[in-house]
Amino acid sequence: MRRLNTSNAEPGAVSSRAVRFTLLALVAGVLAGCSTLPARQLADDEVPVIAGSAPRRNETPMDPALVCLRQAMLAGQARVASVTVGDVKDYTGKYSQNEGNAITQGGSLMIYSALGKLGNAIRLHERFDTRIAELELAYADRRQLGDGQLHAVEAGKPPVPWVPYFGGSILRSDYYIVGGITEVNYNIASRGGELNLSSVGGRQRTFTMNVGVDLRIIDTRSLQVLKTVSLQKQITGEEVGVGVFRFFGRELLDLNVGGKSQEPLQLGVRTTIEHGVVELMAAVTGVQPQPCVDLALSGPVTPQAMDLAVASAAGTLAKPAAPVRPPQPATAVPNNAPAANATSATNGASGVLGAALSVAFETNSSVLDGTARSVLGGVAKAAQGAAGVKLNLITRDAENLPSVQRLELAQARARAVADALASLGVAAHRIRVDWLPDASSPMERQGAGLQVVARLTVSSADAAPPTEAAKGQAGGGVSP
Repeated sequence: MRRLNTSNAEPGAVSSRAVRFTLLALVAGVLAGCSTLPARQLADDEVPVIAGSAPRRNETPMDPALVCLRQAMLAGQARVASVTVGDVKDYTGKYSQNEGNAITQGGSLMIYSALGKLGNAIRLHERFDTRIAELELAYADRRQLGDGQLHAVEAGKPPVPWVPYFGGSILRSDYYIVGGITEVNYNIASRGGELNLSSVGGRQRTFTMNVGVDLRIIDTRSLQVLKTVSLQKQITGEEVGVGVFRFFGRELLDLNVGGKSQEPLQLGVRTTIEHGVVELMAAVTGVQPQPCVDLALSGPVTPQAMDLAVASAAGTLAKPAAPVRPPQPATAVPNNAPAANATSATNGASGVLGAALSVAFETNSSVLDGTARSVLGGVAKAAQGAAGVKLNLITRDAENLPSVQRLELAQARARAVADALASLGVAAHRIRVDWLPDASSPMERQGAGLQVVARLTVSSADAAPPTEAAKGQAGGGVSP
């Protein structure tokens, strides 16, 4: 063990050095005992614990877009779709032995939360974790599940304590969303600088990484992929610092201070996923997503900006009158169009150039969804010209009703189309029913998986109102 030899030291040198070390130790002890964070003592025999910020709603930059989408779906009277979520995995393969997975494993949960922000504009179904429901259904099947009450199962027999189950309580879904987190690229760009003068200097550095997601929405019944999105988001971080490394006489000063900040990586993943949800849900409800996305990215949202974006997304934005032009070819589904060109009945109407427009209805429904209303808006504009427009009302070929109900539903669908066109400025006398099914009418298919349930014609704008005799000869207009 070495000993400090102070026999040749100058008087007072050792004591001065000891005082300085004592002061440094005292400062270090004081700093270690100080805390700028608030602390709370939860019990008398416990040490205080740090109490940080209170929990809050997990808001993202895409929240205004989801609010806009919900209001646009309601304003456009889009059909309330039943949606669920499948497995959305992390496919990046990034893993650290010390920190675990670099990317969140809860992509499906983030999509569920995003869909929940759409409120009553959709119906959200659980398909991700159905273990409890399946267990209780098994209990019910074995007559072991009860609710504390007695139930009458058969007439003339005493009530039973188990819950009777007759099937059909689980509602089906229309669409489901699946996909994955497919990219995480570290330090795709970095820059910075460092300056030192006489061992005194500072440094600054910024770095950028990105994440990517690929999602798709699928028709539950046909397994047709209706829309895919591939989105990426860059995430930026910054690091700054200053330092001093100098000798002051016989003493060395080594001081370094700085800070490092980065946009939360998982929040970036959530934001990107929510953007994808906006795109996918807009595709199946007939709402335009871009006005809502632009609103979210424009900064602080005012009520006026929200109303304007909702009107634009829903297609109800008032537009200046355009000069009358010759009619242009309309977007349509021809009668012999293949399935790839025909939009399913779930999605309303759409298609390719052809002689007749197709307006699609959901099975056993006469309600026009947002996409069908958008097509009828194009019909109203095309009908301003000299030529007329023909319409085929279609639905899935899985719809198979008795002849009387089939006719009643076809009439209701024709009335719905006529009412929608009338609200868009098309005179009622210009709308004529050309064909409705009767008892002897066979199923008339249109493409794969679709059938024609009625035919209408919107006559030219200069057509005169028909006389009563002409109405009788032509079969009249749209009536019960």
